Amino acid sequence: MNTNRPVPLLDVPRGNAPLREEFLEALASVIDSGRFLFGPDVKKLEEECARWSNCRFGVGCASGSDALLLSLMASGLRAGDEVICPSFTFFATASAVTRLGGIPVFVDIDPETFNMDPKVLDAAITEKTKAVIPVHLFGQCADMDAIMQVCDARGLIVIEDACQSIGASMNGRPASSWGHLASISFYPTKNLGGMGDGGMIVTNDEELEDQLRLLAGHGMRPRYYHSVVGINSRLDSMQAAVLNVKINHLDDAIAGRQKNARLYHKLFAKSGLTHEISLPKAKLGDGHVWNQFTIRVHNGLRDQLKAFLAEQNIGSEIYYPVPLHMQECFQSLGYQPDDLPETLKASEEVLSLPIFPELEAEEVRIVVDGVKRFFAMSQRRAA
Repeated sequence: MNTNRPVPLLDVPRGNAPLREEFLEALASVIDSGRFLFGPDVKKLEEECARWSNCRFGVGCASGSDALLLSLMASGLRAGDEVICPSFTFFATASAVTRLGGIPVFVDIDPETFNMDPKVLDAAITEKTKAVIPVHLFGQCADMDAIMQVCDARGLIVIEDACQSIGASMNGRPASSWGHLASISFYPTKNLGGMGDGGMIVTNDEELEDQLRLLAGHGMRPRYYHSVVGINSRLDSMQAAVLNVKINHLDDAIAGRQKNARLYHKLFAKSGLTHEISLPKAKLGDGHVWNQFTIRVHNGLRDQLKAFLAEQNIGSEIYYPVPLHMQECFQSLGYQPDDLPETLKASEEVLSLPIFPELEAEEVRIVVDGVKRFFAMSQRRAA
């Protein structure tokens, strides 16, 4: 094993290289057609994403962030409405609420999945609650059975944030098929990544699909006649063409991530680091697609481990170092750090390791060896 070999956190060019000729052919077709917006490539991708999500409709848009924003707009969110969401997630989950004048209500997470804890959901609901946004974080579905039981009983709109989790499932049922709407991101580092920004909303509701298309096009229908104030959010044909190539290989990409996750678990199980780190769990069946492989580092050593791995040219990242309820822009909501204790603890312990599909077994071993060497050094210093 070559322990001097650099291991990147992500390697987008490595994943794209085998598909280069397919990309060029698809892009050339769009160039020759001149249909850069609203073309057949977009329609095809909408249909494919709907199929992957076991939904009737897909609506392309400019980004995963816009997918969340448009979903809330179509749901009729008004100023002062509350939307329950986790604090341990990417900023866009809550910023979409705030941009519409809504109030994000942050709830704690299940420490084993990093996803919204259904047990705290009911207590967070008030007469102002309009919707709930469960996030399928790191490629694993939130406990949608339990979440939907609560939301259906209270008549709440459910918008799944599946930006990291196309292809994921819970007990055989796909992510994005549980709620009223779901948002998908095609950011280049996602498990279905484009060559720029792009997003998709999927739904089974025909009226919501129609409203989404209206809102994404300035609320304009027919041309130059505006019944509502929408936004300009379109998925262009160039991105759709690239993604139509990649979605044909999504099964293989997911299998590659799952294979690497199994190898990590096998090697770490032999490492003897049971007190130093905790491994991520696929808690709700085998439908985890491992957008991230996120360990917990105990005893306050997370940042030191990250720095050591960087010295060894091994990539890692902290998703997310500052929970949303602790972000400066949300301080007016009045949360204290320890209001969400599991969220706070996760933000202090999590470290994501390389897991992209093309990662080789030798590279996984190099990463695990790097973690082992760090803790061996730490123990010697402490002795």
